[in-house]
Amino acid sequence: MNVFVTGAAGFIGGSIATGLVKAGHTVTGLVRSAEQAAELTALGITPVIGTLDDSAVLTEQAQKADAVINAASSDHRVAVETLLAALKGSNKPFLHTSGSSIVGDASGGKESDVIYFEDNLPEPTVDKAARVAIDNLILAAAQDGVNSAVICNTLIYGHSLGVKRDSVQLPRLLKQARKSGVVRHVGSGQNIWSNVHIEDVVALYVLALAKNVPGTFYFVESGEASFIDMTTAIAEALKLGKPQDWPLADAEAEWGYEMANYGLGSNSRVRGKHARELLGWAPKRTCVVEWIRHEMV
Repeated sequence: MNVFVTGAAGFIGGSIATGLVKAGHTVTGLVRSAEQAAELTALGITPVIGTLDDSAVLTEQAQKADAVINAASSDHRVAVETLLAALKGSNKPFLHTSGSSIVGDASGGKESDVIYFEDNLPEPTVDKAARVAIDNLILAAAQDGVNSAVICNTLIYGHSLGVKRDSVQLPRLLKQARKSGVVRHVGSGQNIWSNVHIEDVVALYVLALAKNVPGTFYFVESGEASFIDMTTAIAEALKLGKPQDWPLADAEAEWGYEMANYGLGSNSRVRGKHARELLGWAPKRTCVVEWIRHEMV
């Protein structure tokens, strides 16, 4: 296929684009700068310079491509509307990247035993309502001749397959620990996130291009871990003392509201059946703690 990937200079998008090239696809990637374009060219990806606000660029590339993957932003509604309009009636795959913070509870580091399933999602919090509305828009596009899917990733770990970028959550914990000499988690760190290795994420996108059932929502997970278990592994890897509890206010000052409350301070426990049952996805990496101990640093 000829695949157009937005966010191709990022951690997820760059890894997907690189994985698609290795799988034999021809990939065009949206980037913001000439420097990023050069990075993609070196990886065998054709760059297009622009942003999600460039509707003409998005429309042209979507109509030229055999499939579109949006890995640039889960929250840019106008870009999604533009891409869906360009693909309407084409039956081309449109894979949209979302994130499982949509079920995050902003617990301040407290544990929850609630687990969410793909066919039984909760009403979103006020903070996540706009993202969920975009997800629903994409799923509904299956009725308009778009082979659409929402791929809802959990905490992603592993090193980039493409350009050298970091994932979202664990690198922030690592950076803070290296800066301060103390590994910290939000609150007591008992909160739990489902997680998945980037190589398994890429494998799922490759499968979804070929096998997606229009209008499908996928949770992408191959295990789960509490933050205290992950920060303990970081402390071991860095040869630092035991991780410390951090009041939410201090965590917000370091990481910002969104990251402290949802990315690092919430529970996001989900189970994904659709990828396994519909796509035949079989993740190979299932233990984030072992990865942290032996591969992260």
